[in-house]
Amino acid sequence: VAGLGNYGLWGTRHSVGMEVLDRLARQLAVAEGWRMDKRCCADVALATAHGLELVLLKPRRFMNLNGLSVASAAEIYNLGPEDIYLVHDDLDKALGKVAIKLGGSAR
Repeated sequence: VAGLGNYGLWGTRHSVGMEVLDRLARQLAVAEGWRMDKRCCADVALATAHGLELVLLKPRRFMNLNGLSVASAAEIYNLGPEDIYLVHDDLDKALGKVAIKLGGSAR
């Protein structure tokens, strides 16, 4: 699960993906487990939920380069596209509106 955004710009709508990951890490009791993984230039925490092993990822890059961290992490942890969930903002949606979709455009 990758929380996309601009690392270090907390509290902005553009970095809501990272805030969601922080909350998820707290709920999964791994909030103290974040570590910097230089191989994918991201903060990573490992968790288990409902029998699934999860890799929580917060890229340490600007939003437009988050994909590099996600791709590196996918290679490191042997993940395919079907294993990856992205959490990000969408300015076309009203603030607080949540949507889940499979596939779609780059935006």
